[in-house]
Amino acid sequence: MLLMRPMVTIQVKKILQAPINLVSQTLLEHQQLDRFFKAKFTLVKNENNGELLGGKGAIRQISIGKITFSEKIINASNEHICYQIIGDKPVSNHQGDIQLTPVGIESMCTNIDYVIRFTCPPWLPSFLVKFFVERDINNAIKKLAQHFSSGHFT
Repeated sequence: MLLMRPMVTIQVKKILQAPINLVSQTLLEHQQLDRFFKAKFTLVKNENNGELLGGKGAIRQISIGKITFSEKIINASNEHICYQIIGDKPVSNHQGDIQLTPVGIESMCTNIDYVIRFTCPPWLPSFLVKFFVERDINNAIKKLAQHFSSGHFT
């Protein structure tokens, strides 16, 4: 009998001191995401015609140490970015959803709700992978918040 691996879900929420369009634009600057994440990002394919810069159809290669994989942007707008790992390594059934919501009367702040779901390979303990991925996402969102609170919006 084949056992189904449990789906791992990670959710991180934070309010950022920047307008929604700036947060979305920053998260779609693939080759500069290493400012926030402990990984090297390389843009392999540009977005589809007529899409936001770095948006739907873009493919980025991510290198974390000796692990390299690709992600494809499935959907992108100022309010929502959705991406998936291409293939099933290092994890399978992977999808990242970043929901952005304006906050405040003048919408000069943005609430980020970042949810990642995936299945671990059978030889890796899910709790361990969840711990490391969640720690990295939390650190990245903290760096993103610091980036905006410092007033450096480029």
